[in-house]
Amino acid sequence: MSSHVNRISKQQLAKASVLVVGDAMLDRYWHGAVDRISPEAPVPVVKVSREEERVGAAANVAYNVITLGARASFLGVVGDDEPGRKLEALLRETGIATHLKRDPGLRTTVKLRVIGRHQQLLRMDFESEPDHEALASQTEIFAQLAPAHGAVLFSDYGKGGLAHIPAMISAARAAGQPVLVDPKGSDYARYSGATVITPNRAELQQVVGSWRDADELARKAQRLRAELELDALLVTLGEDGMTLFDAKGALHVDAQAREVFDVTGAGDTVIATLATLVAAGMDMRHAMPLANKAGGIVVGKFGTATVSYEELFS
Repeated sequence: MSSHVNRISKQQLAKASVLVVGDAMLDRYWHGAVDRISPEAPVPVVKVSREEERVGAAANVAYNVITLGARASFLGVVGDDEPGRKLEALLRETGIATHLKRDPGLRTTVKLRVIGRHQQLLRMDFESEPDHEALASQTEIFAQLAPAHGAVLFSDYGKGGLAHIPAMISAARAAGQPVLVDPKGSDYARYSGATVITPNRAELQQVVGSWRDADELARKAQRLRAELELDALLVTLGEDGMTLFDAKGALHVDAQAREVFDVTGAGDTVIATLATLVAAGMDMRHAMPLANKAGGIVVGKFGTATVSYEELFS
């Protein structure tokens, strides 16, 4: 198959598979009515009428691969607790091949959002860091799983689940697999040798400092790409679209203008779409505008959402 096609059939996508490794989270939503202010403090009282749970963070990335019609495996660490069991059940329900390591000392990350009148009023985070033994065994499982997939995607949410990422990246690249990373924090050296990393504007500024114009951004991005020995660097720029920097130079696409309802998880959708298309044999320069389109679709939906094959190729 030529890698210069701009369209991939459902059959090709069904054969594509992506291994997602990273920080799993459970997204909880408590929806309710706000009719009064509390007599105890100047805060709204939410009468909760509905509870909803979704897979979040790196688990949501894997879910995005599935909704496009490809296959996904997920490798991560959770606590031996109720949210961890709930997360595992939700992952299995969505058809993701799930490889969760339970760390009894870990509290599974939960983001609880309280929603009143379709607005987020409060978010509460429950989290802790996994121990190194649980992560070391994850590296062994990775070595067994990775070769069976067309692409490997690391979704770093800075929760400690990717402490051993350098070893996993070099193993995947040694096997000739494309490696995509959604980065976090300011130490990008740990992503050295990846095929592509996908920081947003704020994340990249944390690493290379700010830039005045597109030329300065290009210089800084290409310097970072060379230092980290990446094939490409994809910078997502929110309402300004996204720019891919590679050996050929810079390729920019504008944002797909539509009503922005909720940006939660848009970065997840972008990298999941990119990884899925690359796993199906498309090259990065052709996959990137489609990933951009997917991000544009998902910001028009509420909460951590996903995109279907029909939406992407309509």
